Amino acid sequence: MTAHARQPLQFIDLAEQQRRLRGRIDAAIARVLDSGAYILGPEVAAFEAGLAKFCGARHCVSCANGTDAISLVLMAKNIGPGDAVLVPTFTFAATAEVVAGRGATPVFVDSLPGTFNMDPASLEEGRRVARAAGLEPKAVIPVDLFGLPADYEAIEPIAARNDLFLFCDAAQGFGGDYKGRKVGAIGHATTTSFFPAKPLGCYGDGGAVFTNDDELADVLESLRVHGKGADKYDNVRVGLNSRLDTIQAAILIEKLGVFADEIAARNRVAARYDAALSPYVTTPKVPEGLVSVWAQYTLRVSAHERDGLAAHLKSRGVPSAVYYPRPLHTQTAYRHYPTAGAALPVAEAMAAEVLSLPMHPYLDDAAQRQVIDAVIEWAESR
Repeated sequence: MTAHARQPLQFIDLAEQQRRLRGRIDAAIARVLDSGAYILGPEVAAFEAGLAKFCGARHCVSCANGTDAISLVLMAKNIGPGDAVLVPTFTFAATAEVVAGRGATPVFVDSLPGTFNMDPASLEEGRRVARAAGLEPKAVIPVDLFGLPADYEAIEPIAARNDLFLFCDAAQGFGGDYKGRKVGAIGHATTTSFFPAKPLGCYGDGGAVFTNDDELADVLESLRVHGKGADKYDNVRVGLNSRLDTIQAAILIEKLGVFADEIAARNRVAARYDAALSPYVTTPKVPEGLVSVWAQYTLRVSAHERDGLAAHLKSRGVPSAVYYPRPLHTQTAYRHYPTAGAALPVAEAMAAEVLSLPMHPYLDDAAQRQVIDAVIEWAESR
């Protein structure tokens, strides 16, 4: 392996994307600056329309960040004290954070070992646990973890049978496909994040909610601007200040224009990783009919070997990351909330074994080879 091949890589290379789009982004920002419409300017509505068209949802309501997106949906559905919301334990804290922040009770659900996503059988158990605790199960929030859509074919009938509001946390999964349906048009509502490192990210914070429900969209539009009515000084409900800045919308319009191309590039990188690495480590699986946007490419290795692999990769100029080292039900702020069973063993095992490799659309052949060679070199030296 040459010295050049061992130059440190970027885990997510936002600079390369910016080089591709810089002229268009500069022009888009300049138009906003010239217009002076910095809050809810015309670019916001244009971006919302573009996003809705991209995924096939009737409505897109943008907001300040992905966490607010979840909170706005919970507020719109009046979910609060005495209510239970079923959430996966193996995900980032934001999904459960807003549930607890509303005074509702997150009930933590285990994951499927092959996909990292919510286990439908554990979801059923979580609903029973909530009932036994005297809570009213109101909603379920599957997370499209690492960019892969959750198992909606199994989750949707559970939600329908038990009158659970189904909304999808696609902070990592927007742009994915589930058996011919685009993420964003699944469930009663879908939320996403435009945090810079997401597959579709801005240069600050941003988020959105998608829905086909006209009434829900109207309430969300009110809630994101302090609960305004027809007159902005007649607030008809208690809301938030959660608007997407016009400059961020202008940037995202340009990024949306290359998003489909970037998803295809991510899948080419993932396919090369799969082909080269599957004989040596446990690579992520994409069920038939699904398309991941590969927010992360996450391996599983034995718990006692993970740190050694991470150290070896670092020595070869290859960054890695652990998403997530502790399931939510084991964390200080959440360990007193109910779980779907005495233990959530799959999530606990995954937390000890997962390791994510560099993944972005601008990972060229040489960089991919550097990652692959480093993993194989470690595997063969064990």
